[in-house]
Amino acid sequence: MAAADILEKIPALDRSLTSIEAVVDPARKKAEIAQLQQEVSAPDLWDDQENAQRVTSKLSRLQAEVERVEKLRQRLDDLGVLVELAEEEGDSASLAEAERESAKLSDDIEALEVRTLLSGEYDERDAMVTIRSEAGGVDAADFAQMLLRMYLRWAERHSYPSEVYDTSYAEEAGIKSATFTIREQYAYGMLSVEQGTHRLVRISPFDNQGRRQTSFAGVEVLPVTEEADHIDIPEADIRVDVFRSSGPGGQSVNTTDSAVRITHLPTGIVVSCQNEKSQLQNKAAALRVLQSRLLEKARRDREAEMNALKGDGGNSWGSQMRSYVLHPYQMVKDLRTDYEVGNPDAVFDGDIDGFLDAGIRWRRRADAE
Repeated sequence: MAAADILEKIPALDRSLTSIEAVVDPARKKAEIAQLQQEVSAPDLWDDQENAQRVTSKLSRLQAEVERVEKLRQRLDDLGVLVELAEEEGDSASLAEAERESAKLSDDIEALEVRTLLSGEYDERDAMVTIRSEAGGVDAADFAQMLLRMYLRWAERHSYPSEVYDTSYAEEAGIKSATFTIREQYAYGMLSVEQGTHRLVRISPFDNQGRRQTSFAGVEVLPVTEEADHIDIPEADIRVDVFRSSGPGGQSVNTTDSAVRITHLPTGIVVSCQNEKSQLQNKAAALRVLQSRLLEKARRDREAEMNALKGDGGNSWGSQMRSYVLHPYQMVKDLRTDYEVGNPDAVFDGDIDGFLDAGIRWRRRADAE
């Protein structure tokens, strides 16, 4: 790419970044940061742990938002200087570096632009994801495991920390269910558009007659709870059962009863965790999952009340949201946004950013209507 071509892209990148800055408003956020820093420096801050948690979390979030925008602005300014110097000195290596930075900067600005669309109540939280095999027998269990790997690979690609809480293996292959967290700011907002039923069409590797099989897996995405969420769970409201952890094919992976299953008696919600080494750790992890499920239930109850008042009769989101077709052709298509790609292997290897971006933009338009 010639220097002139790169310089031609800079004004468009500048316009996009300027629109992001207008939404983020770094100047206003810096004023908030200064106020919060005064609160954090108060010697009695941790006398009220709930307020301290709220203040420090908000300070960290605002600082990260401002830093992200300012770094992009600095990179854009540096790009223009780099191109001009490369052109003046005829430096092909610097020009190639500028070309790479131009492409990377374009991707990063677009990603941040999508993130500015995340303004829901819990969008900035970490995400807790549960995948369950549905109709389709062993193919559905195998598909659920493919989706688990897909999301963990997506997190790995972006260097987002992840933690698997519980995996329930199917008898022949795959998994019945799995629950994991992605710990990254706005992970819930990004992944919430993945919630729904996913469908796989392929020649079944488990059918000795080589017939085509359609199978289904469900994806649930919840915001991770924080200390200030006030989800009170009295001991009398839960039943705790312990059991031996199991691996693929039902084999025992632990010689002690360290796995924990918690039943919330008032709602019937059941959660479990078996991936930690001790019963105490598994109980703590299971309680975190239960907290998130109860938080989401409270949110949905409030939403249902509002929908009833508005008279729209319920949620406008459809259940089945994406098809993965491996036979007779290769395609992955989102049924809400019509976004599609022809490389399922890349998608199953974690390349789902295009689907997330399209889903976030679709939801924003749907909310505006």
